[in-house]
Amino acid sequence: MQFMLLALDIGNTMVTIGVFGDSGLVSTMRAATDSRRSTDEYGLLLTSLLQLNGVQREEITEVSMCSVVPPLTGVFEEVASSYFGVRPLTVTGAIRTGLQIAYDNPRDVGADRIADAVAAKSLYGYPTIIVDFGTATVFDAISAEGVYLGGAIAPGISVAAEALFLNTSQLRRIELTPPTSAIGQNTTAALQAGLVLGYAELVKGLVGRITGELGGAATVVATGGLANIISRETGIFDHINPNLTLIGLQQIFELNKNPD
Repeated sequence: MQFMLLALDIGNTMVTIGVFGDSGLVSTMRAATDSRRSTDEYGLLLTSLLQLNGVQREEITEVSMCSVVPPLTGVFEEVASSYFGVRPLTVTGAIRTGLQIAYDNPRDVGADRIADAVAAKSLYGYPTIIVDFGTATVFDAISAEGVYLGGAIAPGISVAAEALFLNTSQLRRIELTPPTSAIGQNTTAALQAGLVLGYAELVKGLVGRITGELGGAATVVATGGLANIISRETGIFDHINPNLTLIGLQQIFELNKNPD
């Protein structure tokens, strides 16, 4: 029977789905995160998305997952059991990852951050800085010795934009695209300058500080939905890999499947 791994990155805003076969990553999909959905609703959603991408649920032989949404962790573990007939590997700081973690409490490191770091270390070497543009903008640092040191967490661009819309009377939702100038001459352009250009400067500043603390040199990797936009405004990324977390889930699965 052909090997097929279903990788699930359960984030606060999106569930990112990847299917790995013997030759590598076969397909990726995304679905909105909704903590109110039941096991059966997510099971039907996953099987439908897989089928639309040419994968039958009977073809899935293993599941590897990470979750930063505690109410959904058990839901997806049950989906793996009930719909795919497998016990999933749920990534935490307590399982075998091949990553030395120097966080004060390694169990506090988000599972998605662990997966990102495992993949980045394997693909790009170290020292490495990872910037993940998700619901939060997360910075992770791997030392020259390959040790995960920690990082920084800032509100994501979309979260900041939504907060402005919800907490002000006259500001509107906007498309997160770069303006032509930092001096916006209308409200939309002013918001785009503050959000897109402002976050670009935030990213450059934090990456610069982290690089200095790592000794003055590091490979910088971006992942997440807005990575390409911010990359164009900063020019600091050596690699952009939208599938970094999924690749990390696959690598951690292989490490635990073949511990020797």
